[in-house]
Amino acid sequence: MVGTDENLSVRDYDTTLDSADPGWRERFHIPPFVGAPDAPGVAYREVAYFAGNSLGLQPVATRAAVDTELDRWAEMGVEGQLTGPRPWKDYHEALRDPAARLVGALPHETVIMNSLTVNLHVLMATFYRPEGRRTKIVMEDIVFPSDGYAMASQARWHGLDPAEHVIRLRPREGEDVLRTDDVIARIRELGDEVAVVVFSAVNYLTGEWMDMPAITAAGHEVGAIVGWDLAHAAGNVPLRLHDWGVDWAAWCSYKYLNSGPGALAGAFIHERHARDTSLPRLAGWWGTRTDTRFRMDSDFDPPATADAWQMSNPPIFSMTPVQVSLELFDEVGMDTLRARSLRLTAYLRTLLEEAIARLPVGAMEIVTPVEDDRHGCQLSVRFRTDIHVLADTLRDLDGVIADTRNPDIIRFAPVPLYSTYLDCWRAADALRRRLA
Repeated sequence: MVGTDENLSVRDYDTTLDSADPGWRERFHIPPFVGAPDAPGVAYREVAYFAGNSLGLQPVATRAAVDTELDRWAEMGVEGQLTGPRPWKDYHEALRDPAARLVGALPHETVIMNSLTVNLHVLMATFYRPEGRRTKIVMEDIVFPSDGYAMASQARWHGLDPAEHVIRLRPREGEDVLRTDDVIARIRELGDEVAVVVFSAVNYLTGEWMDMPAITAAGHEVGAIVGWDLAHAAGNVPLRLHDWGVDWAAWCSYKYLNSGPGALAGAFIHERHARDTSLPRLAGWWGTRTDTRFRMDSDFDPPATADAWQMSNPPIFSMTPVQVSLELFDEVGMDTLRARSLRLTAYLRTLLEEAIARLPVGAMEIVTPVEDDRHGCQLSVRFRTDIHVLADTLRDLDGVIADTRNPDIIRFAPVPLYSTYLDCWRAADALRRRLA
């Protein structure tokens, strides 16, 4: 057992928890912690990293994989494009199957390309075609700013006023998360005015996992297209995009997928759309059929797959870390990761609740829903104190790294691949000490 004084407000750390449920921490580079001279408790050598929902940690295998492609470039030059054991022109195809398994799709429905917001625009160019009464975009109001900017700009692009045609839904007064019934009721109320429904699968601020099948069905019921931003869902929660009938989705790869800052993103287009080569789209030469691409034909000839939404040839040095990550997810499996995620998150929640019970009323409050089917591994915690000062203190004195979201939220994400029970205990104990 580890403790820092005789009056702990959270239970002592049980060392058997991590030995019995170790995760895959050795597969990642964990940032070192150089504690301040007056830091209390044990002198930890590594940080307790809870910011994987903002930027995931680097897999140990990534550097060698990137070096391999750098060596090929040095040794082969342009010949690496068409020859060798893995020609660059076909590189993205190896990512198709594992990406599909990650999000519950068929291989021809997925493609790794661009960045998240670029993919949102690329997909909206196909699926947001306002006409007549059907002009509305329905989304959540508490959304990552980039999504809000993107949807507003899409309305303006079509000559529409976002204030009228982008419908942003807020939780009820005094509540932090949206109720599924309220979302469905509003979609039904708008009816044939809705062109596109587009929500974050897991809300960036609250950590709420939306009821994706129910909201998708409600959108289809009124004749709308339904898309999802999976930035905080891919690699975090189990997804079944094909089975749920989702029309399209986009995600980034630098959070739970651990592919590096600004890593290449992914996109999903349901096969009922991907098979339709007549759909309007923003086109580029990498969206043409592989067997005709290098003929340099003047006519765009897309394949009946998600590949048809590509535009430019992929950056290999950025694609390699994504491949490393997808291989690891394939090896471990989302079901295994989800089970450990629920155990870790439940443990952290219990410790935080024990600390809350000993702190002044209102000092700390968990806003993420408690039900297993309504959250991923992120717990969003509201504080009455200055969150930036608190987060800096946790980082500098306790080696606990979490991220702030204005005005009063700090997000803690125990990522099942590399977080530990000790990390969770350190966070709760540090909060107890700093807030007491």
